[in-house]
Amino acid sequence: MPVEFSGTDGGDTHGVSAKAPPPAPVTGARVRTHRGYGGNRVLLTATPARTATLPAGGTGDTEAGEPPLKVVTTRHPWRWVAAAGIAVLLAMVASALITNPAWEWEVVGEYLFAPSVLRAVVFTLELTALGIVFGFLLGTVLALMRLSRNPLLNSVAWGYIALFRSVPLILQLLFWYNLALLYPRISFGVPFGPAFFDIGTMDLIGPVTAAALGLALHQAAYAAEIVRAGLLSVDHGQREAAAALGIPRTRQLFRIVLPQAMRSIVPTAGNEIIGLVKGTSVVYIMALPELFYQVQVIYNRNGRVIALLLVATIWYLVMTSVMSVAQHYIERYYGRGRA
Repeated sequence: MPVEFSGTDGGDTHGVSAKAPPPAPVTGARVRTHRGYGGNRVLLTATPARTATLPAGGTGDTEAGEPPLKVVTTRHPWRWVAAAGIAVLLAMVASALITNPAWEWEVVGEYLFAPSVLRAVVFTLELTALGIVFGFLLGTVLALMRLSRNPLLNSVAWGYIALFRSVPLILQLLFWYNLALLYPRISFGVPFGPAFFDIGTMDLIGPVTAAALGLALHQAAYAAEIVRAGLLSVDHGQREAAAALGIPRTRQLFRIVLPQAMRSIVPTAGNEIIGLVKGTSVVYIMALPELFYQVQVIYNRNGRVIALLLVATIWYLVMTSVMSVAQHYIERYYGRGRA
């Protein structure tokens, strides 16, 4: 029969029930202690006589004369079968890559660090940087316009996002590249008034400018939705508290709302940046010396198609892997203090 009594941590036994006599010694009794608000509560439970033994390789109580209990782990045979199947497939892929001479790994090593390929890698990164920086700057402005209560600003931002997300990137690049067919010269002056000076469109918007402009404007449409979703993820009470303290709206945005929104912005923005690294390959239609165009030039000259495609694959893999690692650390930085 369980008997309860309460006391303080110092060993006092105040509050013992008068109805329950002091418990008699119980053979093999178990003692369970529960921490309570007013002290310790000790529960003595009488159990049959048991012999405490420590069997080899384990611990626990066993009945007198009975063998110790054996712990049996759950078996997962299909898990090992799946792992073995995947290991066999990986071995087959590795064997096909190493033993097949058609891959021409010696040619891959010859051109992997060729000066023309390295210049193409640098140019690819430059196009990516231009597209991301100007794309997210414009995208942030569009996101703020989408959140504005002004119907004109909201409608213009919505129309821009809908248009540039609907038109393929390659068409946008071709449009900006051939803008001179629509407007041979671009004038600067008073709107709907006299022009101060003008300049030829071909002189103003060259192939590199057209590529950077097309990438930035295309990326801005997606960046606007990413930034808008991040701003909406911040609790509205943060803005209300900042307004109650009299903090200016610009400071509210850059010091309170945006740092918290970055927790939601960074993962998706990182995916967009990695996608844009690979998306720069479409500028080959403008004969710009980015990575994909450069390997095309080389294999059209020497006929080593697979080897040069492997060179491009390795460099794209290196660039995206480095960006993925950077994204991980940026996410961890903005995720500080999250429960």
